[in-house]
Amino acid sequence: MTKRLLHNRYELLEEIGDGGTAIVYKARCTLLDRIVAVKILKEELARDQAFVRKFRSEAQAAAQLSHPNIVNVYDVGEENGLHFIVMEYVEGVSLKKYLEEHGPLTPQEAVRIAVLICGALEQAHQKGIVHRDIKPHNILMTSDGSIKVADFGIARASNSSTITYSGNIMGSVHYISPEQARGTAVGATTDIYSLGCLMYEMLTGKVPFDAESPITVALKHIHEEPVPLRAINSAIPPKLERIVLKAMAKDPNLRFRTATEMKQALMSLSYSGQLIEQEAGANLVADPAF
Repeated sequence: MTKRLLHNRYELLEEIGDGGTAIVYKARCTLLDRIVAVKILKEELARDQAFVRKFRSEAQAAAQLSHPNIVNVYDVGEENGLHFIVMEYVEGVSLKKYLEEHGPLTPQEAVRIAVLICGALEQAHQKGIVHRDIKPHNILMTSDGSIKVADFGIARASNSSTITYSGNIMGSVHYISPEQARGTAVGATTDIYSLGCLMYEMLTGKVPFDAESPITVALKHIHEEPVPLRAINSAIPPKLERIVLKAMAKDPNLRFRTATEMKQALMSLSYSGQLIEQEAGANLVADPAF
């Protein structure tokens, strides 16, 4: 592509991603001389004011967050009808690609990744922000194993709008919560459900529900129970299976109440005497329910 400068500051270098609503470029901030990622709303959607508001809300929501496991947002702007967000550039691969290449993960690795995602959600939820689209495509892994949660593109303050069938069903249907599938109000426990689905896939190599039609998958999230994880992979510890299935409870009130509670349950697990420790190093008490 021809190099282009946005706001006389961001030099677009190459396209690195193409999503449903935006194209992502690797770019260089000429002012600070650092590599960044620039997400530009697709031109056909830039004419839709609802999409523009949604796109800008991504930046406003994500800019409130500062956490080592969340992709940082640096800037937001518009130039000649192009709406863009400038973000931290993460050198690595998506968890989706990592799972495709490595298959099911060990319990230790799956728990480590989930604990870090819980930490990111913990910070977001404390600010009233629900991600609503936790899935392996939105989890980035660096070469040293660091985890970054990306794309708060459909984040909303937890007390605002709901998702309905009248618009787009947001979030990948394989990780969508029952309340999202119904089009009812969602809260922080929606992200916990989606993380449970993600853990299910990390541990078994399979999504919990699948079908040819997205609507059929959504209905399965509402009405069906997943195949027990240990029926697919008997090496999964029973306590870990119970944690995943609790996160995936149909009734939000039966899930972990907070990301902190789920993180503590995960960190209480031990394998061969090795405690799964929080990278921050806090001492956590085991949940007697597990």
